[in-house]
Amino acid sequence: MNSKLNAWIVAARLRTLPLSVSGIVVGNGMAYIHGLFSVSIFIFAILTTIAFQVLSNIANDYGDGIKGTDNTHRIGPARMFQLGLLTAEELEKGLRWGVLVCIALTLSLLALSFGFRDWKVWMFFFVLGVASIIAAITYTVGKSAYGYFALGDFFVFIFFGLVSVLGSYFLQTKQFDFQLFLPAISIGSFSTAVLNLNNMRDIVNDRQSNKITIPILLGIKWAKAYHVLLVLVAFLSSCLFAQMAEFSFKGYLFLFLIVPFGNHLLTVGKTQEPLHFDPELKKVALGTFSFSLFFILGAILTTL
Repeated sequence: MNSKLNAWIVAARLRTLPLSVSGIVVGNGMAYIHGLFSVSIFIFAILTTIAFQVLSNIANDYGDGIKGTDNTHRIGPARMFQLGLLTAEELEKGLRWGVLVCIALTLSLLALSFGFRDWKVWMFFFVLGVASIIAAITYTVGKSAYGYFALGDFFVFIFFGLVSVLGSYFLQTKQFDFQLFLPAISIGSFSTAVLNLNNMRDIVNDRQSNKITIPILLGIKWAKAYHVLLVLVAFLSSCLFAQMAEFSFKGYLFLFLIVPFGNHLLTVGKTQEPLHFDPELKKVALGTFSFSLFFILGAILTTL
């Protein structure tokens, strides 16, 4: 494979994609259960979300790279700018193309969902799309990058959880279901837990690079407690939704994941070296995607 193409594929960080689409799975799955589902809208919602995530990953490579946060002391997979495989100019060009792709997919998704009616709804979702693009880039890019001021958790919770679930449900059904705030909180909490793990892993290097994160503010002991809280809130929120929606016993299928997540929390609690947080990232990311599938499968089984 061409080395430059391979560098772009690595910069896209494909392993992050299952986590990014978890909220889309829940929102579209609930729309399907309610009898309001379009395959084309689902596909374009997935593609748009993936484009946002890839844009964010490239922006992170660029932003942390030019700030010097990605350096030889950093734990975790090396970044392409850090290794010199992609230059700042190449990444900037990639960001520009990424923004264009995100805008094109957003407009296509809105056209599929709403046609060319109701310009107020169009504008609302277009502005939301633009906000998502800005949030994807400014996490690490710029002097006021919010990821350097302990705001990453808040934005991940909002965009990966609330916007992803509620927004994708509305694109299918043209209505809000406020009970879906509960599973949206679940996906948002799990997604924030992934970021928290990442920040616990990088706590030493982030501190040296003047990057303020929640683990730096709380200290590693309380960051672990915060991590436990995020996972507990995720499970409890969906349990409350299942109860309110009168799920049958089969609807609680997602509770099978308590075992792997419980083992994960035990591992996090015992971990002393930041390096050892890294393998847990994949577990929680894939665990979140599995949770979304189990949650929807359980909801479907309840309706049978």
